[in-house]
Order: sequence, then structure tokens, then C-alpha cells
Amino acid sequence: MSRNITSALAGTSLLAGKPLRLIAAFMLIVNGLFPAIWILFTSFKTEAELTVKPITWLPHAPTLANYIRAFSDQPLQLFLFNSFMVALLSTCLTLLISVLAAYALARLELTFRGLILSTIIAVSTFPLVTLLVPLFEIMRALNLLNSWTALVLPYTVLSLPVCTLMLTSFFEGIPRDLENAAMIDGCTRLGALFKVVVPLSAPGVFTAGIIAFVNAWDEFLLALSFNSSPELRTLPVGIQLYQGEFAFPWPVISAALVVGIVPVAILIVIFQERVVSGLTTGGIKG
Repeated sequence: MSRNITSALAGTSLLAGKPLRLIAAFMLIVNGLFPAIWILFTSFKTEAELTVKPITWLPHAPTLANYIRAFSDQPLQLFLFNSFMVALLSTCLTLLISVLAAYALARLELTFRGLILSTIIAVSTFPLVTLLVPLFEIMRALNLLNSWTALVLPYTVLSLPVCTLMLTSFFEGIPRDLENAAMIDGCTRLGALFKVVVPLSAPGVFTAGIIAFVNAWDEFLLALSFNSSPELRTLPVGIQLYQGEFAFPWPVISAALVVGIVPVAILIVIFQERVVSGLTTGGIKG
């Protein structure tokens, strides 16, 4: 009897919680999708249509002129290239270092392992604005300002804590026997890492890589502060140049934003299954 009552209460609580979960999911979807959809619609509108009252949601006469202006008013293709190269280089460097660090944390018998993990978590919570001045002074002392390196190194450092913690969780779930078997067959420990452990942790590696790439692609503050050369501007910094002193061409700015969103959206769509698997598996193991 008591078991039946407990099961009934549990079922009732699940039913009661389902509407709340649906409402929460709906709010998250609206919060994430609505701004993107609004920007997309705005990119096809004329400036005159933006001032019409009441507000029109869909463009009455869709136009591609804003996309043409986005590439003609500013060197948008240069901004895209700079952002892509900086994000790609920082992602590769982040993955290389985080794989080695995560493997050490997962496999080596470190005396202060708990302290190291706690420090990594603490460092990842530092607000970026508090690191701006120290990082700027370091880049200036190394004579790295106005270069891709001035962004690649800080972006790598900023993404390392999250990527290292995520990969540590994955590596801990891989049996040591697989590495031992590879080393018996002639692999070094480093060879076993890259030939056995990393391939088996592909979902986590892909997820960490995409997180690092998106962080570097979207970053604005460091890109604005460390690179003043017009030839080295990244996309977030370049988009602000579309606004004039007294004019804000929102349709053109929206078109540039859509162009900037597309590469990341394509990347996530291509690796969607691996990313979802990496996030859920890493969450369960962690």
C-alpha cells in the first residue's frame, strides 16, 4: 500500500512539474530564438519600414540591399577572415593544452589534484573586465599588440579552464586498460593519449573545441583594446563601425550580424550530435 501511495505521489509531482518545465523551456527558446529571428527579419527591411507604426514583424518588401551594403560600406570579408583565423588558432591551441592538462589530472596521482581543480574553477569565474589591464600590460611588454597573437593567447587562456574540466571528466571515464594495451603494443604514453584516449573522447573534444571557437568568435572587449590596426579588426569590433555619429543603419548592421552568425550556426549544425553527446555525457560523468 505504502509503495502504491509513494508511486502515486511521485507521478502527481511529475505531472505538476511538467507544465513548469514546459514553461521554462518555452522561455529559454523565446529568449534564444526571438532576437535572432528579429535580426534576420530586420536585415531584409528598409530603414523607412523600421519607423512605421505599428511595428511590422515581417518585411513587406524584402530586399538584399542591406547585405550588399554590409560588404561595401565596410570590409566585412576582412573582419570575417580575421575572426576566423583568430578563433581557429586559439581553438587549436586550447585543445592541445587542455587535452594534455586534462589527461594529467585524470591519470596522474597528483598530490594537490583537488586544489588544482578548485583553482581552475575559481579562475574561470573571473570577470573579463578585471583581466583587461593586466593582459594589456603583458601584451605590450611582449610587443604583441596589433597582432593576431595578442588575441590568440588570451582567448586560449580564457577557454582553458572550461575545456580542461570538461575533458578531465571524459578521460576519467575511459578504462586504463585500453591505454595499457596500446603501450604494450609499443605506444608511448603520449601516443596512447592521442591514438586511444582522444578518439574515444571525440564528443568531448568536439564540444570543447566549439566552446573555445564560439568564445573567440564572439569576444569584443579584448579585440577592441588590443588591436587598433584597421587590418586586424575582428567581426565584433568591425560591426560597430557601421554606425555613424548621428545615424544607426540598423538594417545594414542586422545584415552584418546575420553574416557573422551563419558560420557558427553551420558549425553547430554539422557537429550537433557530437556537441549534444558531449554536453550530456560530460554532465553525467561530472
